[in-house]
Amino acid sequence: MDRVQRMMTNICSDSLDESQEFYVKLFDLTVAYHSDWFIHLISKDKKIELGIIDRTNELVPDGFQNSPQGFYITFVVDNVDEVFEVVKAEKIEVVSAPTDTFYGQRRLLLKDPNGALVDICSPIKDFQF
Repeated sequence: MDRVQRMMTNICSDSLDESQEFYVKLFDLTVAYHSDWFIHLISKDKKIELGIIDRTNELVPDGFQNSPQGFYITFVVDNVDEVFEVVKAEKIEVVSAPTDTFYGQRRLLLKDPNGALVDICSPIKDFQF
């Protein structure tokens, strides 16, 4: 059996450019490819990839051309509160402001331009169960 070489999440979108701006501003991703139907974003270290596809594109089967639901994307960052400052400045929709969780992470929840839930978290320093 071949091993997985890479994994990429693709978000179905009605607003490719707005979605691109959201993820680039918050996570400093680079645009690797941009067209009128698909955008490929990648981190500078090439470890994180995110696709944004026009949800009505023929490559997306009819039964799946919906707004995102039933999943969320998690980004682990060094300092969630720094990201929250960008969120406030950009007036991004906040689902839940940064809070400390019982499992040792500080967590911020956002709604992206497509309606997808975005979980941004940072480990709490010196946390112990």
